[in-house]
Amino acid sequence: MNIAPQVPERARVVIVGGGVIGCSVAYHLAKLGWRDIVLLERKKLTSGTTWHAAGLIAQLRASQSATRLAKYSADLYARLEAETGVATGLRQCGSVTVALTEARLEELRRTASMARAFGVEVSELTPDGVGGKYPHINLHGVTGGVWLPGDGQGDPSNIALALAKGARQNGVRILEDVRVTGMQADHRTVRSVGWEAGGEQGTIVCDHVVNCGGMWGHEVGQMAGVSVPLHACEHFYIVTENIPGLARLPVLRVPDECAYFKEDAGKILLGAFEPVAKPWGMDGIPSSFEFDELPPDFDHFEPILEKAVARVPMLENAGIHTFFNGPESFTPDDAYHLGPSPEVPNLWVAAGFNSIGIQSAGGAGMALAQWMEDREMPFDLVDVDIARNQTFQRNRRYLRMRATESLGLLYADHWPFRQKETARGIRRSPFHAHLNELGAVFGELAGWERANWFAEPGQAREYDYAWGKQNWFANAAREHAHIREGCGFYDMSSFGKIKIDGWHAEAFLNRVCGGDMSVEPGRIVYTQMLNSRGGVEADVTVTRLTEDSYLMVTPAATRVKDMARLRRYVDPADPVFLTDVTAGEAVLAVMGPRSREVLGAISPADLSNEAFPFGDAQEIDIGMGIARAHRVSYVGELGWEIYIPADMAAHVLETLTEAGTVARPVGLHAMDSCRIERAFRHMGYDITPEDHVVEAGLGFAVKTGKSSDFIGKDAVLRKREEGLTRRMLQFRLSDPNVMLYHNEPIVRDGHIVGQITSGAYGHTLGGAIGLGYVPCDGESINDSLASKYEIEVAGRRIGAEVSFKPMYDPNGTRLRM
Repeated sequence: MNIAPQVPERARVVIVGGGVIGCSVAYHLAKLGWRDIVLLERKKLTSGTTWHAAGLIAQLRASQSATRLAKYSADLYARLEAETGVATGLRQCGSVTVALTEARLEELRRTASMARAFGVEVSELTPDGVGGKYPHINLHGVTGGVWLPGDGQGDPSNIALALAKGARQNGVRILEDVRVTGMQADHRTVRSVGWEAGGEQGTIVCDHVVNCGGMWGHEVGQMAGVSVPLHACEHFYIVTENIPGLARLPVLRVPDECAYFKEDAGKILLGAFEPVAKPWGMDGIPSSFEFDELPPDFDHFEPILEKAVARVPMLENAGIHTFFNGPESFTPDDAYHLGPSPEVPNLWVAAGFNSIGIQSAGGAGMALAQWMEDREMPFDLVDVDIARNQTFQRNRRYLRMRATESLGLLYADHWPFRQKETARGIRRSPFHAHLNELGAVFGELAGWERANWFAEPGQAREYDYAWGKQNWFANAAREHAHIREGCGFYDMSSFGKIKIDGWHAEAFLNRVCGGDMSVEPGRIVYTQMLNSRGGVEADVTVTRLTEDSYLMVTPAATRVKDMARLRRYVDPADPVFLTDVTAGEAVLAVMGPRSREVLGAISPADLSNEAFPFGDAQEIDIGMGIARAHRVSYVGELGWEIYIPADMAAHVLETLTEAGTVARPVGLHAMDSCRIERAFRHMGYDITPEDHVVEAGLGFAVKTGKSSDFIGKDAVLRKREEGLTRRMLQFRLSDPNVMLYHNEPIVRDGHIVGQITSGAYGHTLGGAIGLGYVPCDGESINDSLASKYEIEVAGRRIGAEVSFKPMYDPNGTRLRM
């Protein structure tokens, strides 16, 4: 067949990949009125991963936004048949997840509480209750479970084909057996897509490209120099022969045995998420791959099968109809990739769905289409934003090593503070070796090894995970006290550092930031980058170094995203230059009421309030080196962040530790506990693109009176005129033995009204502290505080003290000592 006449020479958008997500993106863009959409599939629709997916559709995910998208998917699939005539096989059969340990039961109870906060129907089950929902289960060792009646299952291929038909009905051109061969890009923009089909070749000039390449997503991204970190793994399931008399059953998940069970047409599908996975395709995926299976590996699957037969005994006498091994792609952090790529903003990504592609595709396709329409994130999608990834994560060896762990983590215990164990040690600050000698226990974020806490001599330098107080709790309490009462120092080198240089740097920053950048050199501005709705896209400090040079400091996890946002708004005609200098400077935070004394022992600089006020940055001598000291604090105490050229960093830390002062090393867990006592917001948790800067309590950092307009200004003025619909409050639990982490429901006068956005233990305040938004339409602050508040933790409602101002040092006097 001559396909060339069917391929247009130009399109508004080219979608690469015809799995369920590619079809969903095409469908939703067309529904928004986009035209000239072309979807290219290298073989046949669904032939990569979609066709062999299990088709489970769970409504509850780990965040409110992800849950919103999963619920949208289920609703969409329910109505697609009427719209397209293609049956999706959607069946709302419910799901049961069981616990075999007390720790897992605690996790499930916390999950149930989170579900109630998100509006998902859920019930907690006793062991007998589990048996009532799933009568074929062996209850030996079962400690309890949860029941989600809204969960279900569907036909993966037909869901994709229904979306494809709906897309075609709205004008999308879907072409099968057309392979994308490359992309032509310049000035950070894809200009065209090359294709090949049946020996013919051509090019499509386009405005946008969407990478929905699934297992090929990494390869497709590389065509335009875009990093899409994912790796295929072998994924196993068996399907039994028909079991006589088998009635319809809910989906059963037994994460402690790494297994799930799905009844379909009188058969049982048993799938596995084994602890150590088998990466596949290290040398590339064969070009001929289409509806293919991988060789069976019964030895690998057998331990899961043995436990499954013991758990559901009827499997023992059921013959195996199919032993299936098919590849699926997994990402380094088990969250899928969505959004504009930071390297090439008109190349969008929707890939890496970690075995939850069917339940995610409807909502993810809708969200990405809206993102493309509005050119900004439609709601909080920070967890899945492709820009969260680091450039090095495209490394093949790294991806292969991490993939062995990523698959299994989906069913592993989701402990608080759980650390990845594979592919570690890649990014280390200049202080790393010294901190290691001092007893540091490292965690990993964005590839950086970061000292989270310090072990005492003879203490095991490892995490002993629990839902309550973990083995490092006392260590963090001591470190917290160093900051509050003496002086603690910690490594901030992983934080992003972006130089903004040029004659127009001031005007540029005034346009993209809410704060006023027209300050004298040496002054630090705390500010946010906002979207058009007033939502918080970035939470940063900006220091004016010279008349035409600024330094923006960002959280480590958002450096790539923030750099991409700055690039997006640079006018090519403006002499503004952006440089990532993160690796060039180490940063040592020296914090606490005795920090002036400590720094005075190793630097001749005048550190008095008069000579060095809060918010100043000055170059100082320190030891025999030179550094730049920033007087700011994220812990609510007097202190300085010391920015040191990387080549002098070790010398400065040695000078500090050998000076015999009261300074002690502290980890980032202690920093976080101090942070939350002072109610400082955590980007990505307390503040997101969906959270209005004024409702977040950060309106003081937005200067609407400055001489220039800025992105989000109208939304800020409108909110101030109309009033708040919700406000952020701080909570302290009355029970000092219960821990808060994230997403615990906030209960006001007996009704759930929100959830904790971030939580940590406040060692000075003597209990778990949380931040969270509560509705306040038409209410004064006193009205909001007058109610009775509780926080629901694992199904138990615990009384909570509430405050609008920070409970620790509410007026911020200690910062300015």
